[in-house]
Amino acid sequence: MIRNLTFLRYAVFAVGILLMAPSYADTLSLKDESVLIRIAFGSCIRGDLGQDFWDPILTADPDLFLFLGDNVYGDDEDPSLSVLQGAYDTLAAMPGYQRLRQSTPVMATWDDHDFGRNDGGRDYPHREKAEQIFEAFWGFDRKSEAANRPGIYHARMVGPPGQRVQIIMLDTRYFRSPLKRKERNAGGLGRYQPNLDPGADMLGDTQWAWLEERLREPADLRLIASSIQVIAEGHGWERWGNLPSERDRLYSLINETGAEGVILLSGDRHRAAFYRLDQQLSYPLYEVTSSSLNAGFAGVEPGPNRLGDEMMGEENFGLLVIDWSNREVRASLNKMTGEEDRHVEIDF
Repeated sequence: MIRNLTFLRYAVFAVGILLMAPSYADTLSLKDESVLIRIAFGSCIRGDLGQDFWDPILTADPDLFLFLGDNVYGDDEDPSLSVLQGAYDTLAAMPGYQRLRQSTPVMATWDDHDFGRNDGGRDYPHREKAEQIFEAFWGFDRKSEAANRPGIYHARMVGPPGQRVQIIMLDTRYFRSPLKRKERNAGGLGRYQPNLDPGADMLGDTQWAWLEERLREPADLRLIASSIQVIAEGHGWERWGNLPSERDRLYSLINETGAEGVILLSGDRHRAAFYRLDQQLSYPLYEVTSSSLNAGFAGVEPGPNRLGDEMMGEENFGLLVIDWSNREVRASLNKMTGEEDRHVEIDF
């Protein structure tokens, strides 16, 4: 009886969410030939804090908004995942979120707090149900390939030849190996150290194979969304550098597939910055970290590969403005006043 009641509750929740917001399939029904010019993105939305960030995002008038993870904070070890479900309820009821969904297509991936466990990976016992809740909220087409495989990774290609933007939303949670904690009194920022085990996994074999297929598709500009930072060094919080063989595998895959025009987007850190890597690819690889939409905080950390001396500690969202004539992207990090804090220009 309890199991039936739990299922009924989830079914009611899922139906309610789908009725409250446009379906994900509808959101992604951008015409294949649509030309994307302005793409906004951000991460880390605390439901118990102010919601002033929706208006500046809407004022930026993006053609697409990318939710990069921690879209809700619903850490939950109870099998019912009632806390996680309640966090999505809170987001769905936000007037600013509703206005965004009514005016702007969106895509989303998750990070640890909308996965269900802080710093969680494949050892999280409720990951399957967390996936069901995620896909119900964001309106995944139940008949789609993305909705019928483990994990929430998915991609979209938008634009005519010469102006094709490929958006790849990675899942860095469902398949990820446990992280390696630092020894007591090890010092330095963060709690983790690199795990040198070559068998440690970030994406899982199936997602890696899928990513290779996507990177071999013809595109002019590629946005790879990873909830955690890829290029960043200098800290022991979550990042691809905690699994260095997996990060090397990502760089190698981009090279081997000949994928041009890759820009990395990430969140998670509650602070923002630009990063550039010059050695690994045949062209400079940029990463834009935008975090948090309403819970930023300042802090100092070493900045290998970072552009600029300091990270942006106040609340922010990212914006890409694509100049197709000059094959250039202006990437900016923006304050909640709508004012630009910093920018970088990226050729592709």
